[in-house]
Amino acid sequence: MAVGPRLDLRQSQGLVMTPQLQQAIKLLQLSHQELAEYVEQELERNPLLERAEGDGLPEAPEGEPAEAGEAPAGEAETGGDGAEPAETPEAALDTDMSNEYANDSPADQPLAVGETPIGPGKGAGFDDAEGDGLDRRAAESKTLREHLTEQFLLDTEDPIDRAIGMHLIDLVDEAGYLQGELEPIAEKLGCPRQRVEIVLRLLQSLDPAGICARTLAECLALQLIERDRFDPAMQAMIQNLELVARRDIAALVKLCGVDRDDVLDMLAELKRLNPKPGLAFGHEAVQTVVPDVFVRRGPKGDWLVDLNSETLPKVLVNARYHARVASGAAASKADKQYLSECLASANWLVRALDQRATTILKVASELVRRQESFFLRGVEHLRPLILRDIADAIEMHESTVSRVTANKYLACSRGIFELKYFFTAAVPATAGGEAHSAAAVRHRIKTLIEAEPADGVLSDDRLVELLTVAGVNVARRTVAKYREAMGIPSSLERRRLKAQEA
Repeated sequence: MAVGPRLDLRQSQGLVMTPQLQQAIKLLQLSHQELAEYVEQELERNPLLERAEGDGLPEAPEGEPAEAGEAPAGEAETGGDGAEPAETPEAALDTDMSNEYANDSPADQPLAVGETPIGPGKGAGFDDAEGDGLDRRAAESKTLREHLTEQFLLDTEDPIDRAIGMHLIDLVDEAGYLQGELEPIAEKLGCPRQRVEIVLRLLQSLDPAGICARTLAECLALQLIERDRFDPAMQAMIQNLELVARRDIAALVKLCGVDRDDVLDMLAELKRLNPKPGLAFGHEAVQTVVPDVFVRRGPKGDWLVDLNSETLPKVLVNARYHARVASGAAASKADKQYLSECLASANWLVRALDQRATTILKVASELVRRQESFFLRGVEHLRPLILRDIADAIEMHESTVSRVTANKYLACSRGIFELKYFFTAAVPATAGGEAHSAAAVRHRIKTLIEAEPADGVLSDDRLVELLTVAGVNVARRTVAKYREAMGIPSSLERRRLKAQEA
């Protein structure tokens, strides 16, 4: 067979990540704050985009019809002639493929703002006047470094001490603790360790009490010294914080040399101290969670799912301005090309925002349908659910569902929940019954422990037995893992705490 060059044609299919597809995917996973920032950047960059001031179309001048292309974006509306462009965000997305005491915050709990019902159509923020005041006060608040620097520079004039102190202040973390050993610090500054210790003691005398401590024990001791309560008994307690954490009253009575009532008073005094004094300064302001979706019961008993219009950017494509500029006699070929690109980008952004809203509504509606028992009867009736269940129901890829549920929140009569909260693993049931969700099992464990009497504290083995009777097939190791994740101490610790309270 002869060997030589030749040309062949082959036909193949492949997924190409166009810039428009990448933009649509990016918009899906953005939170409403990030989306607002992104749209603001597009408004500044694209002269054919403008913000919609009203709820509907702007009024056209008298005798002049509204131009095509001037439609608000950001709300999923149906109607019109149903015409769709050759490539829409929906079509693109449907081809998307997968490529210091205790921590007592419960795992997998709703990132909710409590149990306060939020009515439909209302945001979760303050009014404008109050919001402006909060923003102004936050902007005027001092950071921890500024607060310490002002006090320190007033207390010392020696330039060497000032240099040492400013270096130490730079090593103070957000909680107010000094990070680093004094010996390396002294070597780095080229000064004796004793001088660094003297400056450190000066810093530790500043406000707030307990600042610049190196350990939790030192932080508490500084606060007690400031209150003139650091007596030998309290010093012994501070030196044995592991016994305080275990609430071992008998051992503390022996170590401190006082009776039980005094130990309990000392423990109460410790609780009034601040283990992280620096958090009052310079920390990031708490952001209010604003729901993206509202769920409410309809008059006929059905569930109404609405998008929060306040979280949906509304932009218009100014086709009238484009037509005026593009038809101008002085417009060069480069200018017309630039305007054409801006028009295509603006139209795509409008459609992408509409499709994002539609997709969020689809996913949220299917979530509500699947988890209807939760909205009716509470967390105990939360059903096991995975991304694929929703993806198959709405005929989208599960990676798209994952992006839609990221950083999105749902408000209902039970509170505000992240959409991902409704996806939970399955725990098998006994006798082949319907599986239980992991969140529901955790709630059952918490309820059982909260109801246990002082003389009948439930061990993990006993919890397994009670759950088995209730139809939940769960191992002891799983019960212990769920209990620890919720910050609930062991049965031994709970028995000791209940005995002390009695």
